[in-house]
Amino acid sequence: MPRYFFDVFDGEDISRDEVGIDLDHEDMAAEHAVAALPDMAHDELPDGPQRDFWVKVRNGNGEYTFAADLKFKADWLKRRG
Repeated sequence: MPRYFFDVFDGEDISRDEVGIDLDHEDMAAEHAVAALPDMAHDELPDGPQRDFWVKVRNGNGEYTFAADLKFKADWLKRRG
């Protein structure tokens, strides 16, 4: 079973996954990466009007094979007085 590693950026810090997890195939790794983004955002927001999150998947050879990102931006539509 292949091992995949999930490096993450939470809007402030990059964390490199040194442990990884064994998954049946790369589609499962992509699903795992995408599913992690809402949890990351939930844990970190609100913390300013704009924030970017991403997860990059590495295979056992250290090559990035998949990336997913989530962008948060909040703005007032009219000037507040």
